[in-house]
Amino acid sequence: MSKIKPSKGAPYARILGVGGYRPTRVVPNEVILEKIDSSDEWIRSRSGIETRHWAGPEETVAAMSIEAAGKAIADAGITAEQIGAVVVSTVSHFSQTPAVATEIADKLGTNKAAAFDISAGCAGFGYGLTLAKGMIVEGSAEYVLVLGVERLSDLTDLEDRATAFLFGDGAGAVVVGPSQEPAIGPTVWGSEGDKSETIKQTVTWDRYRSGDQTGLPVDSEGNVKFPAITQEGQAVFRWAVFEMAKVAQQALDAAGITADDLDVFIPHQANVRIIDSMVKTLRLPEHVTVARDIRTTGNTSAASIPLAMERLLATGEAKSGDTALLIGFGAGLVFAATVVTLP
Repeated sequence: MSKIKPSKGAPYARILGVGGYRPTRVVPNEVILEKIDSSDEWIRSRSGIETRHWAGPEETVAAMSIEAAGKAIADAGITAEQIGAVVVSTVSHFSQTPAVATEIADKLGTNKAAAFDISAGCAGFGYGLTLAKGMIVEGSAEYVLVLGVERLSDLTDLEDRATAFLFGDGAGAVVVGPSQEPAIGPTVWGSEGDKSETIKQTVTWDRYRSGDQTGLPVDSEGNVKFPAITQEGQAVFRWAVFEMAKVAQQALDAAGITADDLDVFIPHQANVRIIDSMVKTLRLPEHVTVARDIRTTGNTSAASIPLAMERLLATGEAKSGDTALLIGFGAGLVFAATVVTLP
């Protein structure tokens, strides 16, 4: 017989509050066109993006996170001292260690909360949400702060016609806490590492540092370019459209609902054509509100789902208690989908 006392947490978990932060600088497509041979019409038709936000020097990963987190904590009606864990999904915090989550936990005023970063690209928010649910049900934390935050403008090659227009900056946060009824469904998640080359960093940090410039990308003046994010657009598009619709359906099945039961669909804001294709494949009814925050926010990777959620609730397009399907997918290639009750 085991001598270990069983853990005891809440029966279920739910999202209690949401917050977002978008940098003050709004960047229209015209700025992007200064460096690439394209057009505003082409960018809009291919991605749906009209503008995006780029962070200034003071709008660091930590600073944006603290702003979004403060709003989420207030929206949840709790205090920072009640937060038992801080989970931050990001690929654009440039200090390998320590985790930016520890700085955020301290500056928010938590009581020595557990804090760590995860790297799961555009699926990172779903990964963090799943970890938070587990902590609450297991009993290691009563409230968990989950953040998706990116400064992708730091990792954008403005001369790369395939990606220069895609990325934006921002932070989205949710507070997850105890619930007496199911409000976060089972997560359908996974990875397809055999496709990892389709979205990647152009140059690894050690190669960039080595001084060996053979074969490295250079700018118009012949200087080695800072590492950036690159992707094989068509391959990613096909994977997202055909495979992620299957994952989304699996999440609906796992939650025991159908598309007709949904009120809101919040996919990762990667491309408006991908979003529209998924809506069609899933046969979502017309009453389902679909997030298309990408038009004015761009692709903010791990931040895109909570930012889109926050905007839908703020504008009244979605309301508290709505049933929403969330799905994130990206570099790795990784994915995560779940059904939630909106706060």
